[in-house]
Amino acid sequence: MNYTFIALAENKPGVLNRVTSLFRRRNFNIVSLNAGTTEDPEVSRMTIVAECPNGDIDAHRIEANLYKLVNVIDVQDVTHQSTVARDLALIKVRVVPERRAEVNGLAEIFRARIVDVAADSVVVEITGTEDKIEGMIELLRPIGIVEMVRTGQVSMTRGVHDGVRRIGMNGIEQVMDLAEMTP
Repeated sequence: MNYTFIALAENKPGVLNRVTSLFRRRNFNIVSLNAGTTEDPEVSRMTIVAECPNGDIDAHRIEANLYKLVNVIDVQDVTHQSTVARDLALIKVRVVPERRAEVNGLAEIFRARIVDVAADSVVVEITGTEDKIEGMIELLRPIGIVEMVRTGQVSMTRGVHDGVRRIGMNGIEQVMDLAEMTP
């Protein structure tokens, strides 16, 4: 099962590399990773979607290992929380002028936008859930997708609720014990 984590970290060079290296060393697969600055320019926010074959046990280990990193400020598991999650995709589709109306119609149905038009192609921008984007891709594939890029998921809990924090910084000994466990 995939678990979604939100990690706040100091906005410093090398932090993202340390986070991804941690996942590599512990043999956890990152399904999606998105990082950017927050309302505080000194803090970065990462949305990490990772495979956790052992469910909560793996999620607990990931959280414990993230807390071991010096630059990590906070970690929340939002997997089972009510969240707003979005992904962005840019999809370049090869179209002849006669089929542009078809692509434009699909874009309207999915509330996507055509952001670039060339003589032989259009670029469609779509934002939404992973399922919505996958649906659009499936319908554009027969027309002729030339190139595609996706941002990866960003998530935020709904309302003023936080995600699950299994371990706070008060339980540093517990973090060290859990982080040493092998997956």
